Amino acid sequence: MRAALVVIVGLAVALSGALSGCSSDAKPQAPRADSTAPVIAPGRPGEQAKTLSPAEAATAVPAATANAADVKYVQDMITHHRQAVDMALLAPSRAESVKLKSLADRIQDVQGPEIQYMTTWLREQEQAVPDHHGRHEGMPGMATPEQLAGLKAAKGKDFDRMFLQLMINHHLGAIKMSEQVLTGGSHIKIEELANDVSVEQTTEIRRMQEMQSAL
Repeated sequence: MRAALVVIVGLAVALSGALSGCSSDAKPQAPRADSTAPVIAPGRPGEQAKTLSPAEAATAVPAATANAADVKYVQDMITHHRQAVDMALLAPSRAESVKLKSLADRIQDVQGPEIQYMTTWLREQEQAVPDHHGRHEGMPGMATPEQLAGLKAAKGKDFDRMFLQLMINHHLGAIKMSEQVLTGGSHIKIEELANDVSVEQTTEIRRMQEMQSAL
């Protein structure tokens, strides 16, 4: 009886080990990325996705280090945004259109925090932050001192028409600047910022064009 019990226990231990081995062998392995597989890279707004080889994909990913194009874009865009905010601040006391006043509020709400973000980024990179009235010769879309003086002097529908035309040109300039850094920049945060600027300002241009047609 004792010998039979030993045999039964031995068989149970052996069966348990066999089942454990089977369970271990049957455990599915985590999928492993194939280094030869192509990578689909989504295109920028309005562009088609591209198929990249693994080598191309490795170099297509933006880095966490900045180059001169990133720094120049951020410095210029701070100056660019500041002028847009200054123009938007004129709307509450001069504009006639309620929609235009709402748009001006949105411009302040969006571009004000972006100025803060870009200022912080420049300081983290130990780069100079431009003065509020920094030089902007050759910067696309910027209003001239004469145009700003005319805007400040206008009221009602005259203000609305002038504001919309100047701000549409201003937004087009920002989109052009963003396209340039997306080509020449290297920092992933600046690529994200440039894409956001392009999308938000393209949307606002459409709204302003609708307002123009209603004047």
